[in-house]
Amino acid sequence: MYALVTGASAGIGLEITKYLAQKGYDLIITARREDRLQKLRAQILEKYPDRKVIVIAADLSDREECRRLFAESIAQAGSQNIDFVVNNAGMGVYGLFLDTDLEKELTLIDLNVTSVHILSKLFLREMVKNGHGVLLNVGSCAGFTSGPTFSSYYASKNYVVRLTEAIHEELRQAHSPVKVCCLCPGPVDTAFNKNSGVAVSGKQITAKQAAREGVDGALEGKMIVIPGTKMKLVTVGSHLLGEHLSTVINYHIQKKKAGKKK
Repeated sequence: MYALVTGASAGIGLEITKYLAQKGYDLIITARREDRLQKLRAQILEKYPDRKVIVIAADLSDREECRRLFAESIAQAGSQNIDFVVNNAGMGVYGLFLDTDLEKELTLIDLNVTSVHILSKLFLREMVKNGHGVLLNVGSCAGFTSGPTFSSYYASKNYVVRLTEAIHEELRQAHSPVKVCCLCPGPVDTAFNKNSGVAVSGKQITAKQAAREGVDGALEGKMIVIPGTKMKLVTVGSHLLGEHLSTVINYHIQKKKAGKKK
């Protein structure tokens, strides 16, 4: 069986890819840079020579590229053989809403929201028809609240979390064997923060921990996975504080994260 991972060349996506290979899946890996994907393919095949690894370079901020990824995956692996899909590709744009670049934000919406929506719908239709499969959407603890100075990112992850929860319940009510899960980490030690123009201090979990808890939780049929005890408590605390107070607190937390803009 194949697992498909978007944003597979770095960070959480890279660790998810490695973990799925360890678990015995053949792989379809995608990201924008084919050179990084080919390097990852070589590393996986060196460690697991019996694995099949399909590389499909794609820019998923383009709707047609999302449709092409789906079509090529089905053509190369076969619909019945795609058993695990991970929507991990994403980006962030940091700054006050009035100051941030509109085109970057529109790209963020296309990548973080539209691609997740398209690929979830297309692959889930096949999974339900085939009677098996797992969908893991990578959201964030940001998806449970609002994020002044990081507004478009937080809003995009709210979409991912709420969409995934709704699909999970629809399939549960239909007694479908297909599993749908949203991985919602807090700060993770990856290049994401630097690429988003954010400077993060304090302890962060590793991408490996986030990946393993996400994959294991999805396979167990969980709707939401929040890696690490600290972020579970933070998420509960934010809910108890209420929308207004948590937004005020988030403003002061996020304001301190101003880093070097790209």
